[in-house]
Amino acid sequence: MTAPTKGLSVLPSLKPEATPRKPASPLPLQETDKATAHASRDPAKESAPQTRQPSAYVPPPLQTPKAPPSSKAPALGAPHVAASANRAQPVPPVPVKFPATPVPVAPAKTPAITGTTSLTTFRPPASVSRMRPRHMALVATFVLMVLLPTLVSAWYLWARAVDQYASNLGFSVHRENTMSGLGILSGLSSLSGSSSSDTDIIFNYINSQQLVTEIDQEIGLRALWAKPADDPIFRFDPDQPIEELVKYWKDMVNVYYDSSTRLIDVRVLAFTPEDAQKIAQAIFSKSTVMINNLNDIAANDNLRYATEELDRSRAEVIRARRDMTLFRNQYQIVDPESEIVAQSSILASLQQQLAENLINLDLLRDGSSAADPRIPPLENRIRVIEERIMAEKAKIGSDAGGEVFADVLAEYERLAAERLFAENAYQAARAAYETSLAENRRQSRYLAAHVLPTLAESSEYPKRMTRLVLIAGFLSMVWAISALIVYSLRDRR
Repeated sequence: MTAPTKGLSVLPSLKPEATPRKPASPLPLQETDKATAHASRDPAKESAPQTRQPSAYVPPPLQTPKAPPSSKAPALGAPHVAASANRAQPVPPVPVKFPATPVPVAPAKTPAITGTTSLTTFRPPASVSRMRPRHMALVATFVLMVLLPTLVSAWYLWARAVDQYASNLGFSVHRENTMSGLGILSGLSSLSGSSSSDTDIIFNYINSQQLVTEIDQEIGLRALWAKPADDPIFRFDPDQPIEELVKYWKDMVNVYYDSSTRLIDVRVLAFTPEDAQKIAQAIFSKSTVMINNLNDIAANDNLRYATEELDRSRAEVIRARRDMTLFRNQYQIVDPESEIVAQSSILASLQQQLAENLINLDLLRDGSSAADPRIPPLENRIRVIEERIMAEKAKIGSDAGGEVFADVLAEYERLAAERLFAENAYQAARAAYETSLAENRRQSRYLAAHVLPTLAESSEYPKRMTRLVLIAGFLSMVWAISALIVYSLRDRR
């Protein structure tokens, strides 16, 4: 048995497969197109652009089975002949079964490839940023607009600004619970407790030019606020007019008004603790004078009304009494009601006598004959009594002048009612006048101070750090807005 010769390929034995082999998955269309493009590249046509068509589905090539190794080794002298003989033998193809329904493949949309252009394009990297003139200008404007003014402000606040001291004051307006003269007349009581209208008046009065002028004339307000000569920003120039002094007053005097509790709190600033306390005391005293003036105005108005009402009621009483006197002189009757009572009593007495005589007459007629001499006198007496009764009734119906007595009595009752009403009104007006006179002699409105003017021991103003932060923030905002405006205008060009 001879050994196999070197260089001779030994083919393994092939057995038919029991199941058909599935077709290999085709290559992606892009990779197939790339391979086809590189394989069929023509140097003469590289300069012209080419447009590829979408390729159809191409099944993979069939694998050729290898021949089984021969039991007999070829001779040593003819290795190439044996190899050629083995390659020349036909090999039956292996049947491949495809699926019954072919799967359609959509043609891929690929961009046209021009020449040797690469499929991936890379953007060149950004260049290194450099400091340009506009950046230097931006930094310079920040230094000029923000940094330098902030440093100057800090130097002035800590080196030149003079300390300021605060004095606090708190009070409220109260009114006593009293009954005014008008309330006595009308039956209504006046409002009591804290007066909202008076509090509003005092609040506006403290911020008014009138109070500033009065305090300036009393304690020299301009001289107190013009003391620090080295602080031109926070001090007041005494040569300024009153309008500028009022503006400076609103900066140095802060008034806080709580509408729910009706309390007023005042904070006064000055360059010494004593000056601040003096100004606060002047504000409190002037406010007290103002509330007293309001009290006097109200009291005088109430007294004036009570006086006018008293004079009017007195005139009404005089007129009613004069009318009553004229009535009595006209009818010669002091009191018609008493006259009626007297006439009624006389008439009742006559009626009683008439009844007794009628009874006696009936007794005589029943017990004696018609020729009895006692009957005619008795009949005469009865006739006289009846005539008197008729006369008395006539008096009640009319007086001697022929007027009906009932009308006279009605007129008297009217005059009596007017006189009674006038007298009652006069009494009420007199009481109201006395009450208003007492109110005018005392103070019904007054200021109740719950915090007297305080004396500061340390300086709290000006708040240097707060002012510096506000200045820096404002300057930074102005610089940022200006820079944005400039850059936006530059981008539009």
